[in-house]
Amino acid sequence: MEHRLKINFAHVRHPGVSGRDINFAVFEASSRSGSSGNSSILATFTMKAKGLGLQIDQSALAFMQNGRIHFYGDRHLVDFLSKNGPPRWTHVLDA
Repeated sequence: MEHRLKINFAHVRHPGVSGRDINFAVFEASSRSGSSGNSSILATFTMKAKGLGLQIDQSALAFMQNGRIHFYGDRHLVDFLSKNGPPRWTHVLDA
């Protein structure tokens, strides 16, 4: 029997600094293998979400580590999330 993971994620449109709206996705996940694993799962989840027809300009992972929320992904989005916190989950992705 195959077990599929369900990953919470948020797809949000937010005004960018340039005045153009930015579509971003934040996935509630992290890799046990650290940064290289995070890079791989972020790319995989982003492509799966785009496959659902969602426009994504930037993406990041959000996860708890040592009792604190951490973010991994696009530098500008990580900066934004660090200041504002993670958005509410709007979708679920089968991984």
